[in-house]
Amino acid sequence: MLFSIFENSKKRNLISTTPKYLISIVGPTAIGKTALSIKLAQYFKTEIISADSRQFFKEMQIGTAAPPNVEELAGAKHHFIHHKSVQDNYNVGAFEKDATSCLEQIFKSNDVAIMVGGSGLYNDAVTKGLDYFPGVKPSIREELNKQLELNGLEHLATQLKTLDPTAYKTISIDNPHRVIRALEICIGSGKPYSSFLNKEKNKRPFTTITVGLTADRELIYNRINQRVDIMINNGLLDEVKTLLPYEDLNALNTVGYKELFRYLSGEWTLEFAILEIKKNTRRFAKRQLTWFKRNESTLWFDYESDLEKIATSVQAQMV
Repeated sequence: MLFSIFENSKKRNLISTTPKYLISIVGPTAIGKTALSIKLAQYFKTEIISADSRQFFKEMQIGTAAPPNVEELAGAKHHFIHHKSVQDNYNVGAFEKDATSCLEQIFKSNDVAIMVGGSGLYNDAVTKGLDYFPGVKPSIREELNKQLELNGLEHLATQLKTLDPTAYKTISIDNPHRVIRALEICIGSGKPYSSFLNKEKNKRPFTTITVGLTADRELIYNRINQRVDIMINNGLLDEVKTLLPYEDLNALNTVGYKELFRYLSGEWTLEFAILEIKKNTRRFAKRQLTWFKRNESTLWFDYESDLEKIATSVQAQMV
């Protein structure tokens, strides 16, 4: 009996000290990240965390091309897909806490977990941790939102360029939420938003191995155009119509929705709105590549690379 207890204790200690690995799959939209994540999850017999901020919301299924479908669900267990409503106040800080807690549970029975998604900030929140920012008065954001409504995004971007030229060059300057966030920190703290970035963070209890998928830019753009056509044919416009009452919510200030809102308001033709979706998605893909290529340790593969090649390269990093 004592021997049995001792052996079980040794097994528990062995499990707790076994290195844990998070395989993070990145790359531009429409490149095939979801398909690879499922193959790798099956290969390592583990589960998948989605770090795509647009796929969190259950009302946004067609416009985010959100997996998994029935077949994909059968292939591997997924977390953080369609688990929130657009009316929920869910941000990157909440996701970091939820995702790290989920990983802790996965690592109790697996040495490997998979994360997939094209949202660079949300990806980094899990793999590196978030930067600390001081609290600011809510009235500052309220005032900035008023300025956005009255004067437009370009006016706010000009302010940011003056207060923090570094942030102006590095954040998504066409994203009102990001611009307002940077400005409220600048105004509320009296210091540049960028001065709070890249500070030392808590060390993660796992090693991240990043796998990037890429292709020639023309091919990426063609795949994007085809995906948009598929989403339109699958009923994206009808989905957007159901979300009209929530048009002003931040979750819906995203490509594929904001353009069709302008069509529904009578500002654009449907044909022009679809062209804008394609153009803005291509721009988004370009920003994704810029973000992910900052990580020099990423293992990059052509989008058609076979599973064995990728899995072998990943396992070589597990030392």
